[in-house]
Amino acid sequence: MQIETDVSLQPYNTFGIASRAAHFGKAHTLDDIRQAAEAGRPLFILGGGSNLLLRSDLPGLVVQNCLSGREVVEEDAASVLIAAGAGEVWHELVQWTIDRGWAGLENLSLIPGSVGAAPIQNIGAYGVELADVFERLEAIDLATGRLETFSLSDCRFGYRDSAFKNAWKGKFCITRVFLKLQKAPELRLAYGAIRDTLAEMGVSAPGIRDVSEAVIRIRRSKLPDPAVIGNSGSFFKNPELPASRFLDLQARFPDIVSYPLPDGRVKLPAGWLIERCGWKGKKVGKVGCFEKQALVLVNHGGATGEEVYALAQRIVATVEEKFGVRLSPEVNVWP
Repeated sequence: MQIETDVSLQPYNTFGIASRAAHFGKAHTLDDIRQAAEAGRPLFILGGGSNLLLRSDLPGLVVQNCLSGREVVEEDAASVLIAAGAGEVWHELVQWTIDRGWAGLENLSLIPGSVGAAPIQNIGAYGVELADVFERLEAIDLATGRLETFSLSDCRFGYRDSAFKNAWKGKFCITRVFLKLQKAPELRLAYGAIRDTLAEMGVSAPGIRDVSEAVIRIRRSKLPDPAVIGNSGSFFKNPELPASRFLDLQARFPDIVSYPLPDGRVKLPAGWLIERCGWKGKKVGKVGCFEKQALVLVNHGGATGEEVYALAQRIVATVEEKFGVRLSPEVNVWP
């Protein structure tokens, strides 16, 4: 693996933050990753940089995970088990499965980032999470160089969360992800505007490609293109409250938007809370809230990670003061 020194990370994160890496390389093989781990420098594994806020320059060695490959591992009449390298582009993998008629990923279309980042975040959209199709993953222990396998239960998936994001943060490099997909689709159409968008498309009997196209249309209508304006998609998680707390809030704010959860709790859209605090479309110096979706923080050009983070903290404080609800970041903030 070729190692460069003093490299700008601006092309490698969708926020467009111009942090610098003391050393930088791209890993295309397992041995590349093992050698990076043995180099004796602090090590930071980078994926597609789409769910990341860099608050400072990074010392040590930054390695972009470029492990590639897609394959069918097992197949029967009802399902197919696929494996994908962690460096594969997530949306390209989704389209690859749709082209073959395999169902399960269509609601996760156009989510930016790499395959290896998907389990760290337990990515989700429109009523589907990665955990719904996840079978297992392989990862290198950066302390020992051993390749280990982690099952669904091992990963401790939660809402935009996993053991790799918390207890094991920085300890492993994910190398391959295994997903089990279905040949007979069970479409998830109830969440968000999917049904309305399918109707606008003139589709009355949708298949997985139709659902994917509807999701792509919705995402493009709401979210800014990082190639045009720096952002990392939804910056905050949607908070989940006990029913009793929600009822108290509803008494104070009768128009509050909510979604009941299977366990009796209630999910609140963070974007609604932020918008009601007056942040939607607001610009503060070089950063701001996107004009079409308050949940998205944007870099209007030349912002530092600290400036984005400071805006996020102001938003958290404002929402907590008004609603008594504390927002948590969905984006990985480093360090």
